[in-house]
Amino acid sequence: MAVMLRLKKMGTSKVSFYRIVAADSKSPRDGKSIDIIGYYDPKKENAVVKIDREKVMHWLSVGAIPTVTVKNLLKHEGIVVNRSK
Repeated sequence: MAVMLRLKKMGTSKVSFYRIVAADSKSPRDGKSIDIIGYYDPKKENAVVKIDREKVMHWLSVGAIPTVTVKNLLKHEGIVVNRSK
């Protein structure tokens, strides 16, 4: 089972926000997730990003692969990801 750190869409139409989750790579975008790591709300005047650093470091240490968007959010929060993917 490959674990991905990715976004899970929440909210309603035109008022959406995203949870940053650890999920199986084969599960659908809004499907079952293993762990909730944080959230991202791009609709606010200044986009809000809250990330639990300890959970992120745990999942990265066990081999989870972040998506491109999550990797950019982690860099913005100062969490270094040294993965080629």
